[in-house]
Amino acid sequence: MKRETSPLTALGRERLEAMRTAGEEILECRRVLLKGGLNVVGEMLRGQGEFVEYEHYPADDVFDAETHAQYYYHAHRGSEGEHGHFHTFLRAPGMPAGVVPVPYGGEEPWPSGDEALSHLIAVSMDAYGEPIGLFTVNRWVTGDAWYAAADVIRMLERFEIDHANPSWPANRWLGAMLRLFRPQIEALVLARDVAVADWARAHPATDVFEDRELEITSQLAISVEAQIAAVAAALGPLPRKGT
Repeated sequence: MKRETSPLTALGRERLEAMRTAGEEILECRRVLLKGGLNVVGEMLRGQGEFVEYEHYPADDVFDAETHAQYYYHAHRGSEGEHGHFHTFLRAPGMPAGVVPVPYGGEEPWPSGDEALSHLIAVSMDAYGEPIGLFTVNRWVTGDAWYAAADVIRMLERFEIDHANPSWPANRWLGAMLRLFRPQIEALVLARDVAVADWARAHPATDVFEDRELEITSQLAISVEAQIAAVAAALGPLPRKGT
């Protein structure tokens, strides 16, 4: 009987090992939070007052001045089973050399220079503080500059919040999520560009980046446990001690 291989096997052992390490970090962050009766969503809302739709949590976003990574948590989609979601970004000073936004001939001003930023991926969360999905959005949703998918993919590895505000485990958890689900995130970013191009062709009279009819450009349901299991299957059994 032919043995089925995991589609993740094609990634190579080095990438799979990095994903396994990320999965272990996610579980460890969850463990220490749960031990105190906490979760990553609660860490965002702690001390922020009443939870209001569209407001950013924490109020001034989370930003690392060394890596130029940024994120915030909020709610507005009203998706079934979703409490809210994280939006993750990288600002221009932290981007790879030579990366520039795509050409744009519309009227809406985009952030530029050191103020330019790129949306990376959004992470949907349920009411229990567990991740349930990943999605990408059109430019108008987050007000960023728009970078080609290949450039956004190059940015992913640079997302890191290396400090403890508002929460060390929550910051570590989110960075690890982008590493554990890196293959899926890359696919979603590529699908984002396809969706935008298709929409632009179908609606030639509109500015595709500002069209309120196009909000979610790609999405995927996820499970941390299933992804960790898939990575383990792709890596194969761990060698026995002493062998």
